[in-house]
Amino acid sequence: MHKLDHDQLMTLESYARQRKDFRSRVIAHKRRRSVHLGEHMTLLFEDRLTVQYQIQEMLRVERIFEPQGIADELEAYNPLIPDGRNLKATLLIEYPDIDERQRALAALRGVEQMIQLTVTGHTTIHAIADEDLERSNESKTSAVHFLRFELTAAMIASWKSGAAVTLAVDHPGYDARVALDADTRDALAADFA
Repeated sequence: MHKLDHDQLMTLESYARQRKDFRSRVIAHKRRRSVHLGEHMTLLFEDRLTVQYQIQEMLRVERIFEPQGIADELEAYNPLIPDGRNLKATLLIEYPDIDERQRALAALRGVEQMIQLTVTGHTTIHAIADEDLERSNESKTSAVHFLRFELTAAMIASWKSGAAVTLAVDHPGYDARVALDADTRDALAADFA
């Protein structure tokens, strides 16, 4: 997938007019790209549309309209767009109760290194986590992580041919596994250019 550039973004004024419809479109799009791993973890698989939405929202909230500010947002978010050989996802660790969340984040140190993807017939791969900066330390993990899954050409071919795909987390404090449904599998297959 190609990265976004300044010309592909809406101006603040144009975005204000189109925001409601654009937001509805993105929410529907994200629904097909979201995978729940158990009760407390969600993987949101990013692509150009999800990243554009995030950039547009940042520009709107921060009232950024100067070229350098826009370039800074593009530089920050463009790395979340898959390159055709991988998938990129935001991992959200979600506990509504603050005290429970703090205990869970302490117990889940290193969980971002234990997210796995399996295309049936191929070796399981582990996510590459948080390349921009460390989000775990000796006392806790972060509630948000950025993950990348590097697939081989053979895995991608099998995926596109309809092979089953499973996501899992195998951590002493959290164990979950889910097979992707056909709708999600097809949506994510579009990331392989």
